[in-house]
Amino acid sequence: MGQGMVGQPGDAMVEGVVRKVDKDAGKLTIKHGPIPSMDMPPMTMVYRVKDPAMLDRVKPGDNVTFAMEQIGGQFTVTRLGAGK
Repeated sequence: MGQGMVGQPGDAMVEGVVRKVDKDAGKLTIKHGPIPSMDMPPMTMVYRVKDPAMLDRVKPGDNVTFAMEQIGGQFTVTRLGAGK
């Protein structure tokens, strides 16, 4: 797969719960509901983050909203906000 994105680029925010923050690897583990634009069912998944500073804003157990895209063949969180 090339550098392109699959699904609709990350405008739709998805709710989830942070399960793990891995600053060394630049990754978040998030349990989330379905993501229709990516044809993804509810699951817990490890995501890369576009900006490593995002990892300083969350901790395990935090409710978040996030947008993600498939960039370079990897699912990547492109936006991260506080959840409900």
